[in-house]
Amino acid sequence: MQTAAPHQHVLQLDIQGTPQAWITLEQAAICHAMNAVAWVDGAGPLRSLRGGWSACTGRQSLIEVFPIVALRGVSRVNLFDIAPAVTRRKLFRRDRGLCAYCGQSVGEAALQAEHILPASRGGAWSWMNLVAACAACNGRKAARTPEEAGMPLLFTPYVPNRFEDFLLAGRNVRADVHQ
Repeated sequence: MQTAAPHQHVLQLDIQGTPQAWITLEQAAICHAMNAVAWVDGAGPLRSLRGGWSACTGRQSLIEVFPIVALRGVSRVNLFDIAPAVTRRKLFRRDRGLCAYCGQSVGEAALQAEHILPASRGGAWSWMNLVAACAACNGRKAARTPEEAGMPLLFTPYVPNRFEDFLLAGRNVRADVHQ
């Protein structure tokens, strides 16, 4: 029997408790089945998964997937040395739904990802070269730099750290994950 769970992702930690990734319930169950889980946390299991019956014990297998799982082993990569991937949604959330040029609060649907150094002039799709902009400001700036267009940025772009990236990704995070 499965318990109802509106949250479909599990926070994966390394054995020291450093967030590594959001994984699916199925991926977490595989980690449990491979005996790779060092410890779990959370108010209770997200899902209880039942399998087949053991011929030796006569019992049905059971895996309880908690909202937080810490995996055994050493992290192969220091995730704090890697910049999180840029997506439009995370960019707009980083900039809090504000146009970087006029400061107008605009809904995510009306915002545009604007290159500070235009893509046509070699500007990269990166955290430090992108800001949220309304359509009017983006059109007015066109293929110029903010200085050339006389449109200074109201705030400085930055690269979110690993913890901010988890929040910007916008998962529906249970309260017990924030303990």
